[in-house]
Amino acid sequence: MAFEPLIGIEVHVQLNTASKMFCSCPTEFGAPPNTRCCPVCLGLPGVLPVPNRKAVEDVIKTALAVHCQIQPRSRFARKNYFYPDMPKNYQISQYEEPLSANGYIDVEVDGRVKRLGIRRVHLEEDTGKSVHAPDGSSLEDYNRAGVPLMEIVTEPDMRSAEEARAYCLALQSVLRYIGVSSASPEEGAMRCESSVNLRDPDTGQATGLVEIKNLNSFKAVYDSVAYEIKRQMQAVQEGEFGGRQTRRWNPDKGITTVMRSKETSDEYRYFPEPDLVPLAIGEDWIARVRRELPELPLERRQRFVEQYGLPEYDAGVLTSSRETADYFEECVKLGADPKQAGNWIMGDLTALLNEANMSMADCNIRPTHLAEMLGLMAEGTISGKIAKDVFPTMFATGQRPTALVQERGLVQITDQAAIEALVDEVLAASPDIVERIKGGKVQALGALVGQVMRKSGGKANPEMVNQMLRRKLQA
Repeated sequence: MAFEPLIGIEVHVQLNTASKMFCSCPTEFGAPPNTRCCPVCLGLPGVLPVPNRKAVEDVIKTALAVHCQIQPRSRFARKNYFYPDMPKNYQISQYEEPLSANGYIDVEVDGRVKRLGIRRVHLEEDTGKSVHAPDGSSLEDYNRAGVPLMEIVTEPDMRSAEEARAYCLALQSVLRYIGVSSASPEEGAMRCESSVNLRDPDTGQATGLVEIKNLNSFKAVYDSVAYEIKRQMQAVQEGEFGGRQTRRWNPDKGITTVMRSKETSDEYRYFPEPDLVPLAIGEDWIARVRRELPELPLERRQRFVEQYGLPEYDAGVLTSSRETADYFEECVKLGADPKQAGNWIMGDLTALLNEANMSMADCNIRPTHLAEMLGLMAEGTISGKIAKDVFPTMFATGQRPTALVQERGLVQITDQAAIEALVDEVLAASPDIVERIKGGKVQALGALVGQVMRKSGGKANPEMVNQMLRRKLQA
């Protein structure tokens, strides 16, 4: 059969604002339950909501980053549904008149770039959180209720689980680059819902649309979409096309299960929010936000390849976060070789950061320190081995490499006579290795180089040692 998957994704993103969407309650993560609530976010009688200006601007920024058109007029609506985590029994959202629409994002999948349509980026408020106890009872924490929430809805342009996961990763990178959200699934700051069905492109025949709710990791997005495609393919082969459903993902069993038949927009009884006037976004505001947008990840990666001659893989790793990309470029501006700087950042520095559970922003090794160390290596003051030895101390203490090298007496030996004396001593003590090399086993030269380096405490210039050994063994 010629059925193909049609996959769309709704992503809900908590915004980096100090206060909630329509009141002044703080939004920090992890506060004791129900300590960040007020009459406005609880929807008590007589209260009036006031929109959070920064939240509106963050949505404008995101919409521009994914090439959406900002609507000159948008308005809020009441979305009515009755769940325990909705203290007002309705959610203030946007429906018929969203803040932005008709955009796209370019996503790389398997070495090719695919353009995915963005249907809309709009603003709403988050719900509370239900905590289910082992005895079957449930508790409600309304700290999250009213936190600014941005919803990003794609067109059904994805055709595989790989594309769905790649989209989520690309969107997370954009959100972090522009600074509107931590976009951390672990903290609930980025939550995904996938819509999946199958269609025969020739006949238009299609299965019922299935929405998979509350996916809290990109692995869950991939696994649930892959399973749902397989489940629907099998159903079609058996002549079953199914109806519209909302399903949940069970990661332990690796299956989706039915929650309910899928709601339509009519069931939410949307109507204009009577307590909020429409939003009118002026061209001057849009222009200012556009000017403040940083270079985005995909464009920056392509520039790193062209400008610095980096391999595609290296450029992808170095631009995976804005902080890492900024760090790399600062090193290069200070004179560091791009390839060497990239290798140290991706290798030793990243390993130390991961081990210490630290971010690049908290790193003691500033770009000036790394550039200085690479300069010492380039001029022959220290060897690569010495650099590897002092790097963890630089990370722990924040000391500059020049001061650390001088303090420990680790300046590389480049004196010809001193190196020759060490080489002669090693050759005299290793006649068997010398004979093997002269007999054609040149790979044994590495053993002699190692002995000389050990005798020098790792301070001898390895290139000079290698050259001198070769010269003496050929004489």
